[in-house]
Amino acid sequence: MASLPPGPDRASASRPSMLVALVALVALVAGLLGASACSGPGGGPDAGDAARTVAAALSKGDLRGLALDGRPAAAAQLAAATRLLGHPQVRLGAVTSGERTASATLHWSWSVGSRTWSYDSNLPLTKSGSTWRARWDPQVLEPSLRPGETLAVTSIAPRRGEILGAGGVPIVEPRPVLRVGMDRSGLRAGAAASSAVRLARLVGVSSAPYAREVRAAGPRAFVEAIVFRRGQTPAAVLAGLHAIPGARAISDHLPLAPAKGFAAAILGSVGPATAEAVKAGQGRVQPGDDVGLTGLQKRYDVQLGGTRGVTVAAVAKGGARRTLFTAPATPGRPLRTTLELRAQTAAEQALAPVGPASALVAIRPSTGDLVALASGPGSKGYDTATFGRYAPGSTFKMVTTLALLRSGLTPSSQVPCPLQTVVDGKRFTNYSDYPSSGLGRITLEDALANSCNTAFIGQRGRLGRDSLAQAAAALGFGVDHDLGFPAFFGQVQPATSRTQAAADMIGQGTVLASPMAMATVVASVLHGSTVLPRLLPDQQVARSSVAHPLTPAEARDLRTMMRAVVLRGSGSVLAGLPGPPVIAKTGTAEYGTTLPLPTHAWMVAGRGDLAVAAFVETGTSGSHTAGPLLRQFLQAVR
Repeated sequence: MASLPPGPDRASASRPSMLVALVALVALVAGLLGASACSGPGGGPDAGDAARTVAAALSKGDLRGLALDGRPAAAAQLAAATRLLGHPQVRLGAVTSGERTASATLHWSWSVGSRTWSYDSNLPLTKSGSTWRARWDPQVLEPSLRPGETLAVTSIAPRRGEILGAGGVPIVEPRPVLRVGMDRSGLRAGAAASSAVRLARLVGVSSAPYAREVRAAGPRAFVEAIVFRRGQTPAAVLAGLHAIPGARAISDHLPLAPAKGFAAAILGSVGPATAEAVKAGQGRVQPGDDVGLTGLQKRYDVQLGGTRGVTVAAVAKGGARRTLFTAPATPGRPLRTTLELRAQTAAEQALAPVGPASALVAIRPSTGDLVALASGPGSKGYDTATFGRYAPGSTFKMVTTLALLRSGLTPSSQVPCPLQTVVDGKRFTNYSDYPSSGLGRITLEDALANSCNTAFIGQRGRLGRDSLAQAAAALGFGVDHDLGFPAFFGQVQPATSRTQAAADMIGQGTVLASPMAMATVVASVLHGSTVLPRLLPDQQVARSSVAHPLTPAEARDLRTMMRAVVLRGSGSVLAGLPGPPVIAKTGTAEYGTTLPLPTHAWMVAGRGDLAVAAFVETGTSGSHTAGPLLRQFLQAVR
């Protein structure tokens, strides 16, 4: 190798070598410094490693085996916090390290209600021999905590969404109530149970179950016995409360309809969450929350209930509180319905004196809007209006008449109406007060007007196996849809015998209907095409196709024939009502096995843009029992 000559050129050539050596020396020093900052003697863990281990343990909620001074206190405080807030996410931030002490920043993040509570705290560390140990104090958990303070979490109940009627008018909204119950504070379990028995008898609830509930409650619990609307609390209850140790009446507000029982079967109720509701809520529902228990309130509880808010506070030993973080409650969203207050009120009033289960349903044919869905007091909370399953009797003759029109008959076609007819040994007759003038050969229109059972049964040979079901579907009957609430659209099954085929022609046999289904049939006749009822306008419902849709001409014939029911037939109770002409059909259906067989009483009607069905589970006849209810309703509602 050639050697470089002496002189200036040799000196300048050596500068790159000196620069390389200098860079290597700087790198070596930086490496040594880095080793001392990141490693203990002999390459052991440094302060950052120790702090990272603490952060991971805090996130997991498990501090066992951790090099942490004050670990028992840390474990207790962390456990208390996680019981209230759940597990945090803790990440390690910057670490500042000296020779024997260090400080690490911890980034805390808690999911609190609908928000995230985030903050930083400082974790001090000291070096003992070759080991870095973290030191716990309450400010590591939350930097503003003062000596003796603990964290407390308070739930903020959201405002429940209202249930609205047609035009956005509130139906169910917060209304003042008195919650009557037992306050366990200061009462031993035995004394509380004794008072609970006295309170139960005072307010009229079962004493033994309520006493057990009070005995099992916590020492500071309030155990509700009953809720009264403000102004409707019996005077005897108010007067008797002060004599019962622990008995209290607490003012509150609850989502309630305008009156007790108003559309209760469909709207449902709100009350304290049951154990099942808490479990099903998967954290959304907590004990003591008010939730939907039945009906629309239950099905749409997530929408109506909103999201609970949370306040995190520091509480001193004396009880003083400092708010550290608040996640506000999110109000529930309203649920829109098509119910009309006036129509629903009129329906409720019509059914109020009826003893058996009963219902009255009203639909606007132009839109399908259900404007009244009333189940009477005799239904005892059951949704008779939309989910009852009963033989519709002669109201089903609207369907049978459509099937016969499609078979070639016309309203003026002559059909025989004998006093009785026998099918495979089973005798069918007309109702007891059937007019003798309606016997013999009569028109199909008169057969419908007078509701001649034998005339319709005699025409069963004109129909095919599926004729009734197809005619029913054209009128909105027997085709299920999910309307967003329990709804029974009716049932028409193919006959398996001649007697069943005969019974099906007059709405008995295996034919079943709800009052809503029969109101839908009338609505379809009025509208001239199949009507799909709706209660929840925001609910999207897929409309099923109908193989043989109702035609305008068929609807026109049915309206003419149903008008004859009012003018000269079994529906004369509706004659003379003001407003547009009324069309109708009566129905009576035997049920049960005890002789004489009791009967369901039906009557359906239409006027203008209103289709109505009235039903009483046990009555004399459609015209005598259901007819007056329908007349009262139509007089009140236009």
